[in-house]
Parts: sequence; structure tokens; C-alpha cells
Amino acid sequence: HTAGIRKGAHAVKIIGWGEEKTGNETIPYWIIANSWHNDWGENGFFRMIRGINECAIEMYVAAGLV
Repeated sequence: HTAGIRKGAHAVKIIGWGEEKTGNETIPYWIIANSWHNDWGENGFFRMIRGINECAIEMYVAAGLV
């Protein structure tokens, strides 16, 4: 951040996706890497519901090409 009003505190990386079956329901989710060390969440990762723009994660995505 170099100019203007600072928004947010850190970034996360979406590294994959999956689905979890709970009874008759299938819940789609993103697999996300956090920047807070591996003793946080699921060894430094967490899951977020996919397809409903939870926390605007599907709105503010930046992708890189390798």
C-alpha cells in the first residue's frame, strides 16, 4: 500500500475447491491458504462456501499467469 485509504489487512490465496456431503446436501467450498502460520485453522488453510460470494471473495479475485 502506497497511497490513499488503506483497506484490508492481509491477503489469502485460493488454492483449490471441493465439496462436502452433509446428509442429503452437498456444500461446495474454496480451499484457501492464509498468511497466518500453519498452526491457524486447518494447518494454515481454511474453507469458505463457494458460489455465494462469501465475504466478497469471488468479487475481488486477482489471478496470475505462470
